[in-house]
Amino acid sequence: MGALAEFERALISERTRAGMAAARLRGHRMGRPPKLTPAQVAEVRTALEEGTPRMEDVAARLGVSVSTVARAVRRER
Repeated sequence: MGALAEFERALISERTRAGMAAARLRGHRMGRPPKLTPAQVAEVRTALEEGTPRMEDVAARLGVSVSTVARAVRRER
């Protein structure tokens, strides 16, 4: 019974991976949606370039955490 269950689990896993690969090819993004929109990321970049001294201020204005702002800045570079 154990071998049959293991085989079935392997089949399910293989189908799941194949489905995810097909979805990626269709342009579907896997995972949690980004917290900041591209417009908000541009706003962050502009604010930091204009001289807003602290990421905390930008994060508070957007209503997200500092780590979210820092991650968005890292992705842009």
